[in-house]
Amino acid sequence: MTENIAAATGSGPTAAPADESLVTARATVLSASLTALTARIDAACRAAGRTSAEVRLLPVTKFFPASDIEILYGLGRREFGESREQEASGKVAQLRHLSQVRWEFIGRLQRNKAKHVARWADTVYSVDSDRLATALDAGTEAALETGERHSPLRVLLQVSLDDDPERGGVRGATLLALADQVAASASLQLAGLMAIPPVDADPDAAFAELERIHASLLRTHPEATELSAGMSGDLEAAIRHGSTCVRVGTALMGARPITSA
Repeated sequence: MTENIAAATGSGPTAAPADESLVTARATVLSASLTALTARIDAACRAAGRTSAEVRLLPVTKFFPASDIEILYGLGRREFGESREQEASGKVAQLRHLSQVRWEFIGRLQRNKAKHVARWADTVYSVDSDRLATALDAGTEAALETGERHSPLRVLLQVSLDDDPERGGVRGATLLALADQVAASASLQLAGLMAIPPVDADPDAAFAELERIHASLLRTHPEATELSAGMSGDLEAAIRHGSTCVRVGTALMGARPITSA
C-alpha cells in the first residue's frame, strides 16, 4: 500500500513537490478513515440484509487538494465527487496521469458550465430541469465529436424531498418527464436518482419516500438503477432504504480546509 501511495503521489508530470513527512502523515490519516468508513458501510449493509457490493462509496473531495485524491487513488479509490466546476477542472488537469480516475460532479450545476463539465465528468448528479439536461446533452455531443470523451454522460436526476426551490430537485410528473427526456437523448444515459434529505428531517422518513419514488421510476425506466443517497451523518438510514451510492466527505476527509471561496 505504501508503494502504491508513493507511486500515485509522485509519478505525475504535474505533481507538486510535497514534504514527504506531511504526505505520509496525511496518508496515514486517510487510510485509517477509509478503513473505518468501509467497516461502517459494511455493518450498515449487514444490518439491512444487503451485501457490501450493492453500495458504492463516492469520496467527496471538494475543497480538498489534489494531493489527497492522489493518496486515495493509491489506497484503491477510483471515483471522486466534486461540486465546483472551476476547482474540479483544475484537479482534472493536474491529475491526468491517474489514468483510471472517474470524476463525478455532485453539486448544483449552472447551465453555462454544463459544456465544461461534459468534457470530463463520468457522471453528473443533481440534474433537475429540462434546460440543464438540454445543455448537458449539447455539451456531451460536442465533447464526443471532438474526442474529449468517448461515452455518453451518465445522469442522475435530483429528487426534491421538501419542494424547496433553493435546494433544487423535482418530483411527480416533472420528474417523469425529465427522465423521459434524458432517456431519449443520444448523448446522455439515465443512471438513476439522487436526493438530499430536508434540513432537520427524519432521515428514515425522507429516504423511505425516496425509495418509493425510485421504485415508481423503475417501472418505466428499469435502466435507472442507481440511487444515490446518504452522507456522513445518515448513510445507515440511506442504506436501509436502498441507496446504491453514499457520498461521503467529512467522515473520510475530515473537516473542510478553510477557504476564501
